[in-house]
Amino acid sequence: MKKSYRSKYRPEFPSDFHFDYKDPVTLYRFIMEGGKIIPSRISKLSNTQQRHAAGAVKKARSLALLPTGSDAYDRFERPELISPKPISLD
Repeated sequence: MKKSYRSKYRPEFPSDFHFDYKDPVTLYRFIMEGGKIIPSRISKLSNTQQRHAAGAVKKARSLALLPTGSDAYDRFERPELISPKPISLD
């Protein structure tokens, strides 16, 4: 018999949401000020979503869309607040 339990967190992103490395505004939410990727217990993402988000952050870093390391945060500009791909939960 399977136990039913209620999840502790309400996910912000749907399960089929695609994290795109070309969208730095969305990915910037998953980076701490020191340059580290935020863990899933804080970002409220599932394991699969966390892996996809981390991969997209790493790709965006390699293309210089996001800063790398704590030294870059002093000289790197924040991305624009207007996202080309707005999040809609329909």
